[in-house]
Amino acid sequence: MDKNEFAARIELLKKRLYRTAYLYLGNEASALEAVDEAVYKGLKALNQLRQPEYFDTWLTRILINECKKELKRLTRVHPMEYLPEEGNEEYNYDVLPLKEAIGKLPTDLRMVVILRYFSGFTLTQTAESLNIPQGTVVTRQRRALELLKLDLSEEEEAL
Repeated sequence: MDKNEFAARIELLKKRLYRTAYLYLGNEASALEAVDEAVYKGLKALNQLRQPEYFDTWLTRILINECKKELKRLTRVHPMEYLPEEGNEEYNYDVLPLKEAIGKLPTDLRMVVILRYFSGFTLTQTAESLNIPQGTVVTRQRRALELLKLDLSEEEEAL
């Protein structure tokens, strides 16, 4: 794959990459920075891509690593804002929109939901992107959907 083909493939992927980063980081500026850094690192490492048919998965994995680095940096800068609110029965989850509800999921569950439902990845692509077995993806997806379903059913009861 040459640089022109790389640029064409990035053009096709840019919306999905941004959406993935935004849902993972929850901040437009951080998401744009993560996508920029992932594209830059992908271009630098283009000669290491052995199978061009896995380009999307390969670049998504680079993006996920960049998002993880950014989250780690943000937790060092603002640690209280990123602490999970698990165990807090007083918190009203009924008023959370879907994006915020997904943001409250544990990181491993959140990444599966983002890749599967917002980035349109298959089970195989999700497993390859996260470097985990397909069975683990299925388990995490099921658990995440159970948690989100619980939130939605409680919201319906409140109405």
